[in-house]
Amino acid sequence: MALPRTIFDSDHELFRDSARKFFQHEIGPNARRWREQGYCDRDAYRKAGKQGYLLMWADEELGGLELHDLRYEQILIEENARFGDSSLYLNLHSMVVAPYINQLGSAEQRKKYLIPAATGESILAIAMTEPGAGSDLAGMRTRAEDNGDHWLLNGSKTYISNGIQSDVVVVAARTVPDQPYGIGLFIIEAGMQGFERGRKLKKMGLHAQDTSELFFDQLKVPKENVLGDPTKGFSYLTDFLGLERLQIAIAAIAEAQIAFDLTLEFVQQRTAFGRPIGTLQNTRFQLAEMRSQIDAVQCFIDQCVMLGNDAKLTADVAAEAKLVATELQGVVLDKCVQLHGGAGFMEEYQISRMYTDGRVSRIFGGTSEIMKEIIGRSLGLGERKLA
Repeated sequence: MALPRTIFDSDHELFRDSARKFFQHEIGPNARRWREQGYCDRDAYRKAGKQGYLLMWADEELGGLELHDLRYEQILIEENARFGDSSLYLNLHSMVVAPYINQLGSAEQRKKYLIPAATGESILAIAMTEPGAGSDLAGMRTRAEDNGDHWLLNGSKTYISNGIQSDVVVVAARTVPDQPYGIGLFIIEAGMQGFERGRKLKKMGLHAQDTSELFFDQLKVPKENVLGDPTKGFSYLTDFLGLERLQIAIAAIAEAQIAFDLTLEFVQQRTAFGRPIGTLQNTRFQLAEMRSQIDAVQCFIDQCVMLGNDAKLTADVAAEAKLVATELQGVVLDKCVQLHGGAGFMEEYQISRMYTDGRVSRIFGGTSEIMKEIIGRSLGLGERKLA
């Protein structure tokens, strides 16, 4: 039995019940079709918006619920992982991209972009990664030049989640040529001249996530589409990435728990040598170890959520959360596939799909190696800035 979690109250549990029904009825039944078509239906965002599940933190005038408790977002992530589809990136839309616009944008920008985002009519994405610069944002080559009444944007991005269907993309680009951290953030809208989407990228997993390349060729960006100071984008990214990494950690430990549950049920039913494989010592030891590790990391992630609620979650602790949760997710998924035997290699089994879907957790949002660098440098063991 999992260790009881103590951070939720009765209101949270009522919300969980409602969210669970939504994902069971509106999202989960579409997962197979979405994997085959290669993207989630846009209508899924509209349905989530109708339930009030998008931008819950936003002011009421922007379509939100003014709900600033991260536990509600945590519940959505957990219930989507268990009953929905991990390729539906509601949290990317609501908790990664939209906060940039809310906290850095003008009143006009917030009204223009957040109201349709809260209803699900507009899908959001963020573009940081480039073909030659992944976790190292200082190596960014996409450029934006100040041309007086507009900025001129040139370059490309890759591995962009929601890349095909997004209506609004927050794009990071270098604005100060001789400074590795002189970066600006720009709001790019679908249909702008000079903005092209590349191919939908084929991936190991997350087949219903529309990940793509983006290209910018002499794209004129109006000055009113700049977010904040056009030279301080690196510090903005550093500040916002902590929350993104916490969400990745929340999803990772949720996936580990689901994998454990599936495997525990499987080993009680599958037999070998005339008895359930769950009665074999190796199986018991493997599951006992996973149970202990999941409980320990879940406690840490829950505490990080509470720190986030109090605005006390630091970048290095967020990096710790992502590191331990995603690394454990990888270990648990690998062991669970092994305990499923040949069935674990069959895509018809959920554990197989979870294995391929989950591998990216240790890569996106900053690789495990970058997380170790951030943590190590927080100990005074380095000098160079990292996001």
